[in-house]
Amino acid sequence: MLNTVARMMVVSTLMVAAAPAYSGAATQIFLCQQDDEATDEQVEALASEWLKAAKGMKGGESLEAYLRFPIAANAGEQDFAFVLVAPSFQEWGTFTDAYEGSPAQEIDAKFNDLADCTQSTMWESFRVK
Repeated sequence: MLNTVARMMVVSTLMVAAAPAYSGAATQIFLCQQDDEATDEQVEALASEWLKAAKGMKGGESLEAYLRFPIAANAGEQDFAFVLVAPSFQEWGTFTDAYEGSPAQEIDAKFNDLADCTQSTMWESFRVK
């Protein structure tokens, strides 16, 4: 699943350079297709294992993760979205810089057995007041 993270590292690194201009949260949304044999519960358990490993890394301490399963939507080819939120682009960059060879990256192979998350987008999120 998170092999896409490796591809997004370049984008994230570039965004870190621009981090002082941003005050919103860094949000990455992975669009995923769940394998036929995989259950939502298996996906949730492995996502939780991945988040625990990610929170143990430098820059990952404040990460939040969400699984979004559509209830009534035209979701296209995606069965669910895996959403990662870091409080800042600086923290996101610190996390992605440390990703290669990390415990979180080791869990990626397990996730690939449950789902294909080949597309992702990076967003800047602001809380509406």
